[in-house]
Amino acid sequence: MNYKDVKPLFEFDWDAVNEKAGKISDHAGNEQNDAYDRSFNSFTEQEVIEGVVVAVTDREVVVNVGAKSDGVIPVSEVRYNPDLKPGDKIEVYVESQEDANGQLQLSHRKARILKSWERVNQAYDSQEVITGYVKSRTKGGLIVTVFENIEAFLPGSQIDVKPIRDYDVYVDKQMEFKVVKINHEYKNVVVSHKALIEDEIEAQKAEIISHLEKGQVLEGTVKNITSYGVFVDLGGVDGLIHITDLSWGRISHPEEIVQLDQKINVVILDFDEAKRRIALGLKQLTPHPWDALDANLKEGDHIKGKVVVLADYGAFVEVMPGVEGLIHVSEMSWSQHLRSAQDFLKVGDEVEAVILTLDRDNRKMSLGLRQLMPDPWLTIAEKYPVGSKHTATVRNFTNFGIFVELEEGVDGLIHISDLSWSKKIKHPAEFTKIGEKIDVVVLEVDADNRRLSLGHKQLEENPWDVYESLFTIGSVHQGKIVNMNDKGATVMLPYDVEAFAPMRHLDKEDKGKAKNGETLDFKVIEFSKDAKKIVVSHTRTFQEGTDSRSEGDDKKGGRNATAKSVKQINESLEKTTLGDLDILQKLRDENA
Repeated sequence: MNYKDVKPLFEFDWDAVNEKAGKISDHAGNEQNDAYDRSFNSFTEQEVIEGVVVAVTDREVVVNVGAKSDGVIPVSEVRYNPDLKPGDKIEVYVESQEDANGQLQLSHRKARILKSWERVNQAYDSQEVITGYVKSRTKGGLIVTVFENIEAFLPGSQIDVKPIRDYDVYVDKQMEFKVVKINHEYKNVVVSHKALIEDEIEAQKAEIISHLEKGQVLEGTVKNITSYGVFVDLGGVDGLIHITDLSWGRISHPEEIVQLDQKINVVILDFDEAKRRIALGLKQLTPHPWDALDANLKEGDHIKGKVVVLADYGAFVEVMPGVEGLIHVSEMSWSQHLRSAQDFLKVGDEVEAVILTLDRDNRKMSLGLRQLMPDPWLTIAEKYPVGSKHTATVRNFTNFGIFVELEEGVDGLIHISDLSWSKKIKHPAEFTKIGEKIDVVVLEVDADNRRLSLGHKQLEENPWDVYESLFTIGSVHQGKIVNMNDKGATVMLPYDVEAFAPMRHLDKEDKGKAKNGETLDFKVIEFSKDAKKIVVSHTRTFQEGTDSRSEGDDKKGGRNATAKSVKQINESLEKTTLGDLDILQKLRDENA
C-alpha cells in the first residue's frame, strides 16, 4: 500500500460518512428494530410466565424470560428447593417490566401463591381430595398448609364424625381433606376431613343397604339409647329399634331391655334405601305371647292382672307379658254416670276381672270389674219400694230435673215439677247444688229399664189443697206487689202465697197505677190447683163494690181455721226443700 495516498485523519470527511449512515438508517432502521423486538418473548405485567435459571448466587437468582434483560429474584424465595441450578425452568410473576433502573422485576413467591390459589379453586369446584400438612393448633380447630403455601382452617367439628377433644394429636401430620369453603375477599380457605369419612360411610351404607332384605336377621351393637328407641350399628350403617318393637310387654324405657355396647340379634322390619333408614325389631325374634295364652281360657272366666295404662275411657290390664285386656270405664261400676277410670283404679293395681270378649285372631280382650259385684237392680223393688223415703246425692242437672244417686249403681230422677209444691223453679240449680244431699220418696220403679222416678215435694202435704179453700174466686185479700214487668205484677198474698195481677187489673180508684212495693186489696179472679196459679185484681175491688169483702168477713171463722192449717203446713216444710219462705221474705225485705 502506498501510504502517501492516505489522507490524515483530520482531513477525513466525516460528514460524508454520517450522510451515508443516515441513509442506511432511513431505509433499514425500522426493519432492524422490528427484527430486534421480535427476538424477545411477549408478556405483560402481573402475569405468571416460565423462565430459565441463568445463574444462582448467595443473594439472588438470575432468570432469563426472553426479555431484553434478565430478571432477578431473591434467593430466599427458592430456599425450599436447594437443588436449583442454572438451566432449570422456574415460574415467575412479572411485577414490572422495567423499574427506575431499567431492571425487569420478577417474583417466584407470588407465582407460587397464584398457582396454589388456582389449585385450591379447582379442588373446590371438582370436590377433589387434597393432601395437607397440619401446621399448628388454633382456637376452635387446626391450621393446615395445602399446596405448599396456602394456609387453611380445619374446624374441630370437621376433623371427624365423632367429637374430638384433643386436637394436639393431629399436629405435624399429613391428612387428606376436601375444600368446603373459600372466601375470596379475605383469602380464607376452610377444609374438612370429616367430609371424607362421611363419604366413605355413605358408600358403606349404600353397599350394606343394597344387600338388605325384610325379615333378615343381623347381629349389631347398641350404639345409642333414647327414650323412644335404640340405635344399633349393623357394621357401618345404623338402624332403629322403636321402643314398641323391643318387647311384647309394655316398658317405660329401652334401658329396661338393652345396654350400651351390647351385641344383639335384630330382624329387619323395613328400610328406605333412598333415605338410608332401617327399622329393626327385637321382640319379633320371640313368639308372640298371645300364641302362648291358655287355650282353655274363655269368655266368662275370671283372670288376674296388673294395671299398666290408664286413660279416661278405661284401663289396660296386663294378664301376662305382651297380653293385655281393656276394662272400659262403663264396666268398672254399675253406676250409669260415666266417670274417669282414675276414679276406680291406678297404675300398678293388681285386679281380678271377668273376661267379657276374647278375640284370639285379632289379639283383643275386654274385661269387666262390675260383673264381680252384685247387680243392685236385681233387688231394686225390695230395697226401694214405691213410697219409701231415702237420702240421695245430687249428681247432675238437666233442664227438666235432677239426677241423684241413691247408692253406687242406683240412680234416679227428680222431675223439676216434683221439687216444690209452691215455688216455681225455672232450673234445678236454683233449688240445690251438685254434691249436696237431698231427701226423696220413690214414686215409680222400672227395674227392666233401670229407672227410678223420685220426688221431693211429696215428702210434705200439698198446701194447695188448703189454698183451694182459702183463696176462693171472688175472695178479697191484702197483698203486696213484689215485682212488676210489662205484663203485670207478682203479688205476695197472706201465708207467702204468690199470685199474678195482669197490668189492666192494677188500675187504682184514683185513676193511678199500682206501684211496686205497694200493699193493696186484691180480689181472686182465677184459681188453678193443678197449675199452681192464682190470678188477682185490684181494680175489681172497687169496680164491683165491697160486697165480696163483707162476704169474706162473714166467713171469718172459716178463714181462721184455714189459716191455722196453712200455718201448720208452712211450718212443716223444710226451708232447704221448698226454698220459698226465705226467698220470699228476702223479696219482701228488698221491696219494703
